[in-house]
Amino acid sequence: MSGPKKRGGPPWIAPARQHEVTWRDGDIVISVPVKSGTNWMMNVVHQLLSGGDDRFASIYDVVCWPEFVERPGQPTAEVIARLEAMPQDKRRAFKSHSAPGDLPYQAPGQGKDVKYVVVCRNPEEALVSFKVFLEQHTDAFYELWGVPRQALCRPDFPTFYNEVIDPQGMQGMLFGFVAAWWPHRHADNVLMLHFADMKRDLPGSVRRVADFLGINPDEKAWARIDEHSTFTWMKSHQEKFETISTAPVPALEAGAMVRKGQVGAAKEDGMTDEIAAHLRATGEHILTDAAARKWLYEGGSLP
Repeated sequence: MSGPKKRGGPPWIAPARQHEVTWRDGDIVISVPVKSGTNWMMNVVHQLLSGGDDRFASIYDVVCWPEFVERPGQPTAEVIARLEAMPQDKRRAFKSHSAPGDLPYQAPGQGKDVKYVVVCRNPEEALVSFKVFLEQHTDAFYELWGVPRQALCRPDFPTFYNEVIDPQGMQGMLFGFVAAWWPHRHADNVLMLHFADMKRDLPGSVRRVADFLGINPDEKAWARIDEHSTFTWMKSHQEKFETISTAPVPALEAGAMVRKGQVGAAKEDGMTDEIAAHLRATGEHILTDAAARKWLYEGGSLP
C-alpha cells in the first residue's frame, strides 16, 4: 500500500461538461460521491419536486446527469442542448459525483440561485459497495467503452483495494470530495447530509431537504413522499434506478443500484482492519481537518 495519488476517472464520466451548463434560478444539484446515497437523494429530491410521483420509468428521466457520457464520442453540445430544451417553468435537478472545482459551484449572490444538496458516507462502507457495483456493470457496457472487466474488478475486497483503489488514488473520491465541500458547508445554498443520519431518521432528513429547497407539500403529498423515499420502496422498484434510457446499452445488471443500504457492515463485504487503517491514514493526507474526517466517518451535526 502506498500514499495518495492524483485520481483519474473512467471514460464515461466527464466532469468538465458541467461547466458548459447554463444554470437557472431554482436549479438543484445533488452532489454525492460514488456509492454514498446518490440515487437515494435523487429520488428524495424528485419526490419533493413532484409531490410524491411514482410514475417515472427511470430516475434519469427526471434527474439530469450532465457529466455522464452516454456513448464514446458523444458531443457535449448534444447533452447541453437537451438541458436547454427543458421547460423553463419547472425546476431542474442534476446529479453529480463531483465537488467544487470539477463542479461549478456558485456561492450565494454570485450567479444564479442554485441549491446544492450534498450527501456523504463512511468511506469504508462506500468502497466495499463500490467493488460490488463495478462487478455488476454489464459486459456490454465495458465492451462499449473498450475497458476490460479485469481492469476494475477483483475476486475479493483486499485485492480490489490493493490493486485498483490504492494505485489509482481513488481514496480522493471520498476524502477529497469532503475537503472540497467543507469550506462551503454552512453556506445558505448548501445542505450537507450524511448517509448514516438519513438511515437514522429518514423522515426528518427529507423534511430538512424540503425546508432547504423551499418546498411545502400538503398532507396527502407528504404521505406519498414518505412512502416513495424509503429504501424498501426503492428496492421493490429498483428497475427505476438502474436504467438510463439515452444510453445505447444497459450499464447495470438487475439489482446493482439498490443493494443493501446498510450502515456499519463494511466488514461483511471484506473490509479488513489493515485496510481500514490504511484508508484512514491516507485520508488524513487528503482531508486534513480532523473534525471533517470525524463527520465523514460518523455523521451527526456539522461542526
